[in-house]
Amino acid sequence: MYSLVQKALLKCDPEWSHDFSIRFLKSTQRNFLNATYKQHVDDSPIECFGITFPNRVGLAAGLDKNGECIDAFAAMGFGFVEVGTVTPKPQPGNDKPRLFRLPEHEAIINRFGFNNKGVDYLIEQVKAAKFKGVLGINIGKNKDTPDENALDDYLICLDKVYPHATYITVNISSPNTPGLRNLQYGEALDSLLSGLKNRQQELAKIHNKYIPLLIKIAPDLSEEEVKSIANSLLKANIDGVIATNTTLDRTPVAGHQHAEEAGGLSGKVLTNKSLVVTKQLSEALNGAIPIIGVGGISSKDDADARIKAGASLVQVYSAFIYQGPALIKEIASV
Repeated sequence: MYSLVQKALLKCDPEWSHDFSIRFLKSTQRNFLNATYKQHVDDSPIECFGITFPNRVGLAAGLDKNGECIDAFAAMGFGFVEVGTVTPKPQPGNDKPRLFRLPEHEAIINRFGFNNKGVDYLIEQVKAAKFKGVLGINIGKNKDTPDENALDDYLICLDKVYPHATYITVNISSPNTPGLRNLQYGEALDSLLSGLKNRQQELAKIHNKYIPLLIKIAPDLSEEEVKSIANSLLKANIDGVIATNTTLDRTPVAGHQHAEEAGGLSGKVLTNKSLVVTKQLSEALNGAIPIIGVGGISSKDDADARIKAGASLVQVYSAFIYQGPALIKEIASV
């Protein structure tokens, strides 16, 4: 049944299909209708960041921005679920249309722009969820917050989500919030990481528990930039890194009717670019900081390659949209 619904939705307007899917999952996740997507995935436990993950495949941030479908995604067998990106204040995101499918490439372009209902709403959804597994919460800054005040927004979110997350991801790599990617470089990155790390240590004492802090980086980085980021992560003693976000590169989809649409490109076309960054990052970190690999993972072979490149865990998003829950079971098998 899920497969039939999925095929129908792929013929409809992309954002309408997304919103319909979220409403459906939200309304069915705690009743018998979750049988339409629920599946058993054998445990293959993996230890990472001091956390035991039931299996290596997680849901990447961006699909469940407001944390409304945590129990539904857990029922599909994900080893961990990451919700968000969430910002201090609710914001509508960029103007529509802002989501485009490129089915010939099994790819997606989005320029949502951190559309979400705000961190307080997300926390209420997390509290309502029955899920007791590994939950990541991805935090960002509001579009109207000046770059020089970005740390303030991240700290607001960090303070609020800390008691409710298994790990927290700091998103500084979305291409859809102007200026955000500038936070990945040099003094701006060092200042941000220092502020976040100090607050994490304070919160660990307040809540009597240590919640790992991860940074999500872009795929559009030179090898020197990757090395520089790695040095900053090591210097700040950051717990983990997610590689990578979506790309601005349109080379793999040149000539497609949507190729010139602004936004981040994701899906199968991102596989090699994200794999290269993962390898470079792994070499630069030399095993000191665990990596979650994401971007263009659409098969077990892709997941295996990312692990071989240095990732400890993987996440999926676009391939999940095209293939459905069966992908989880395939990738989760080690």
